[in-house]
Amino acid sequence: MGHIGTPTSRVDGRAKVTGTARYAAEYVAPDLAYGVVVSSPVARGKIRAIDASAALAVPGVVQVFTHENRPSLAWFSRSWQDEVAPPGSPFRPLYDKEIHYSGQPVALVVAEEFEAARHAATLLRIEYETLPHATDLGAAREEAYEPRKKRSGIPPPAKPRGDAQAGYEAGAVKLEAEYRHGFEHHNPMEMHAATVVWEGDGRITVYDKTQGSQNCQSYIHNVFGIPSDQVRVVNAYVGGAFGSGLRPHYQLFLAVMAATQLERSVRVVLTRQQMFTFTHRPDTIQKMALAADADGKLTAFRHEAVQNTSRFEDYQEAVVNWAGLLYKCDNTLFDYRLAQLDLPTPGDMRAPGAATGLIGIECAMDELAYAAKLDPLEFRLRNYSEIDQDNNRKYTSKALREAYHIGAERFGWGRRSMAPGSMREGGELIGWGMATGVWEAMMMKTAANAVLHADGRVEVACATSDIGTGTYTILAQIAAEALGVDLARVTVRIGDSDLPKSPVSGGSWTAASAGAAVDAACQALRKSLFKLARGMDDSPLANASLDRVVFDGGAIRLADDEARAVALTDVLTAHHLSLVEEEGAASPSMISSMRYSRYTHSAVFAEVRVDAQLKVVRVTRIVNAVAAGRILNPKTARSQILGGVVMGMGMALYEETMPDHRFGRFMNHNLAEYHVAAHADVQGIDVIFVDEPDEEVSPLGVKGLGEIGIVGTPAAIANAIFHATGKRVRELPITIDKLLD
Repeated sequence: MGHIGTPTSRVDGRAKVTGTARYAAEYVAPDLAYGVVVSSPVARGKIRAIDASAALAVPGVVQVFTHENRPSLAWFSRSWQDEVAPPGSPFRPLYDKEIHYSGQPVALVVAEEFEAARHAATLLRIEYETLPHATDLGAAREEAYEPRKKRSGIPPPAKPRGDAQAGYEAGAVKLEAEYRHGFEHHNPMEMHAATVVWEGDGRITVYDKTQGSQNCQSYIHNVFGIPSDQVRVVNAYVGGAFGSGLRPHYQLFLAVMAATQLERSVRVVLTRQQMFTFTHRPDTIQKMALAADADGKLTAFRHEAVQNTSRFEDYQEAVVNWAGLLYKCDNTLFDYRLAQLDLPTPGDMRAPGAATGLIGIECAMDELAYAAKLDPLEFRLRNYSEIDQDNNRKYTSKALREAYHIGAERFGWGRRSMAPGSMREGGELIGWGMATGVWEAMMMKTAANAVLHADGRVEVACATSDIGTGTYTILAQIAAEALGVDLARVTVRIGDSDLPKSPVSGGSWTAASAGAAVDAACQALRKSLFKLARGMDDSPLANASLDRVVFDGGAIRLADDEARAVALTDVLTAHHLSLVEEEGAASPSMISSMRYSRYTHSAVFAEVRVDAQLKVVRVTRIVNAVAAGRILNPKTARSQILGGVVMGMGMALYEETMPDHRFGRFMNHNLAEYHVAAHADVQGIDVIFVDEPDEEVSPLGVKGLGEIGIVGTPAAIANAIFHATGKRVRELPITIDKLLD
């Protein structure tokens, strides 16, 4: 029985539901002290004075760290090279007296007990000099600028094609509109935390809530000057991240600082309120201008966007980079700018750029379809692009057309009436909307090793992380398939900086990257085992070649005579070996990357019901047809799309961090007032995978699924709400007040 492609329950599921899986704040350490972070109440200014005497007088308080007594940092600690970070000068806690944003950490109180540290933190007296602040993107948009491209890692907008203004003026139908989506914050179940275990002799073991253990190891080395071989970072389990753990955050800095200064173990856990004091999805304003001819063919597509960033870094997203490769149009103009605000640097949040940009693109396409009196799906098909026009490249694969047709058929799109407000049942208006989704299909250089033990157990290892996506499971499936052993005999070790080199887990590249590396290690192990099997006395495989054998049932067998076989355990016994170990690595093909464009695609269809009087919106049905390469595990793959769709519902209807610009701070910084989609909000979600193996993207034919589920979902829901009510709401989330007359 093949393991790849088989619906398989998570191999780590039991550990998670029984509580034996440990997270960053759950590791036991001797002589453990607890740190509590004190946050700035002002948005911009300077610290005039700090009085820590009352806090230090609390029994059990060990130290109060501020900018006045923090240890010196490595000379290169302000460099962008320290970490996965945008261009600029990464924020360092307690660096000096300057206040850059509300909620900035200004002190760390360390005590023998958490309760003592928390109490002492309230006794700290800090005087501030306040300065004028700016947190309103709308007011700052006129000062927006083209971001620094160097070392950003974000592709700039495509160069203009044709004459967008002339194409717009020549169009038979036109649309000019502005769309906005406000701030969102990552709210994973596990809050950011770091437990730093002092091992003695300057060595530390760090348990951090991160998406990349080796990224944090490098950060600690660069910032504190600790040799990398004296730092081990472990993140065996991550309780959700959605991009919030792609770069190190201040709990790691503060915990390492305190532990190395005090030479004892220290734990720092951020509060839920402090989870709103760093990375977030940025506020975004998108300006669209589209036109089409009398046949519904696009004659112009202009997409301009402005987003917020901090004063000290140019955080960037690919917001306007999608329409030019999704839809055929000869006259395009794309522009992307940043506006600096007195807020922390934004960060990647599930499908950064695409989840936001497709709101403007797909809502505008829906509006123009109505102006052209065309069905929204038909309008997209008339403008379907077979190539990536922005880069003039063919796709490695693009089964979007199939996704449109399969999704529409499953949804019943053909029964949809065109007129807004024309579908009704009792006191509810029914709306059907659709949108396209697109995301990059990436692969990163990754290494792994594979071990066969004498008792038949297989162990594969890689430093990659499982952020809830099912990485443990798919890596076990890949190893079991390659070596022909039962899944229960495979152990996966990940989330440890001591393991083979791996990038951070993000961008939907983990399955393709870590999966290919594990497969490469297993293929190398196959060769070694086969060579040993051939060398056994009276081996039935003595004259065979590797391409004539199969690994199955814990043995190596001749493909045309499976009775002639050697058990894997017998191979090691015959050679008096306790184990056989091999390494493997996988990298993307640079030639293929230059020749082809690589993307996943989806077609999202949404049904909403809107109370005709109260305007309460219910999303009653979603069909998401996804073309994302080879599906390794349909069960965990479906779960990924479900999670993305639910987050897309949050973008469309619920999630919004609301700033009070008078104070320059986010006001609903808790889960009571920051609304996310709950179980009662989620009804029928139907996930369809379009068959699309793609070995140009990765050796296993995998494209990745982490992001594609959210992209397009908010726009599909927004378009469905228009179809139900006849009212266009161009500012998301679409709350009741925006639908009331």
